[in-house]
Amino acid sequence: MDKIFKHKYFKFGIAAFLYLLFVIWLHNYWFLIGFPVVYDIYVSKKVNWTFWKKRNKKNHIIVEWLDALIFAVVAVSLINIFIFQNYKIPTPSMEGSLLVGDHLYVSKTAYGPRTPNTPLAVPFLPNTILQKKSYLEWIKRPYKRLKGFSDVKRNDIVVFNFPASDTVALEKSDHRLYAKGNFDYFALVRDEAYSLMERDKIQNDRELGYNVYESYARKQIHKLFDVETRPVDRRDNYIKRCVAIAGDVIEVKKNNVIVNGESQKAYEGIQRYYRITTNGTPINPRSLEKFRVSPQSADIRNNPSYAFPLSDEFAEEIAAFPGVVSVKAIERFTEEQYDRDIFPHSPDYSWNLEFFGPLTIPKEGETVELTTVNLPIYSRIISAYEQNKLEVKGSDIYINDVLATSYTFQMNYYFMMGDNRHNSADSRFWGFVPDDHIIGKPRLIWLSLDKDYGGIRWNRLFKIIRSDR
Repeated sequence: MDKIFKHKYFKFGIAAFLYLLFVIWLHNYWFLIGFPVVYDIYVSKKVNWTFWKKRNKKNHIIVEWLDALIFAVVAVSLINIFIFQNYKIPTPSMEGSLLVGDHLYVSKTAYGPRTPNTPLAVPFLPNTILQKKSYLEWIKRPYKRLKGFSDVKRNDIVVFNFPASDTVALEKSDHRLYAKGNFDYFALVRDEAYSLMERDKIQNDRELGYNVYESYARKQIHKLFDVETRPVDRRDNYIKRCVAIAGDVIEVKKNNVIVNGESQKAYEGIQRYYRITTNGTPINPRSLEKFRVSPQSADIRNNPSYAFPLSDEFAEEIAAFPGVVSVKAIERFTEEQYDRDIFPHSPDYSWNLEFFGPLTIPKEGETVELTTVNLPIYSRIISAYEQNKLEVKGSDIYINDVLATSYTFQMNYYFMMGDNRHNSADSRFWGFVPDDHIIGKPRLIWLSLDKDYGGIRWNRLFKIIRSDR
């Protein structure tokens, strides 16, 4: 039996079977031309595919190390593309469910891995190093998702590519007006346009159309920044809860999420800001660790009035603290109060962080009537995500140079929100997440480092991530 397992044809049969399954999974039968390579590796051995080392001879230790390194890089790269990827929580937007410093195992097979759009890249490096791309766009592949175990479901916690990072502004070395770093190009243009509008009101007592200021702002941004576009698989990674899927109608009232007329389930990790008032007795910041409150998102300096992001349950516990006089949920906005930073960034939609919608999530194959009023909701879908030429001439809308009064969606879309509702840059700010931006589903916290209080959070090691809690 041992001889059978070691026989070259037995090894070839196993390798060929696994390779065939991989080709079927890819749905790209051009890869069948790789079978002669598999045959040669295990049977004929005419070509030395590991040309950097000698066959049947002892190699120098440096060559052996090089061989091990090449194998590790290839193996880990394939695992990251097709099976799982590590992800670190950098911000408190998902606090109380996931904490800053949590290191996650993210399953690519949950929703199906995507084949790379840009396969030529330096492994394990971020997208930009020293103001240069770490990947090449000589080869660009269209979006393709392999078969996964499930579709994105309502209330799943999901890792995805940040849609608005398709275009980023990289600070030029001779520019010092902004803090150093990369910026969301669209938010930067919008902020600059509104700043110009306010300045024009004060200095010249006039207000032109927003598009005039926006056009000038774009020119200024391009002078001050290197504006870079990125393919889907090279955009920043975000993690949020999918509160609405394609076809759903979402609404936010007093920070409560309502989908298809029903309130979202009260997950234990959902937080909002509370105002805690004491009789002058200070609250020990260390005591907040129990309530999953990061010092990044807590105002702990203004005794006797504090502001903490808390779940309803934890708010009740803090209300019982010695010296605490009152604990009240903070309401920052009123209904119909317009916030220009909130999607779709149009005064025709008086939405804000706490009062949003109702908004229908676009679904593949469905058609929507287009007007200049609702175009801000769909313009990014039409032009950026589904790659059409979009122009507005007066009150007429043209798609690919054809007058359009309606549009049929080519993909499904999702609405993502952070569990830390008052401290999350999510779909309320930048809109829908396209299906081709979905990366995977977090399954496990394999490490959790607490940089604020120091050390490892031992109680979170190897904790299974449950979206239904």
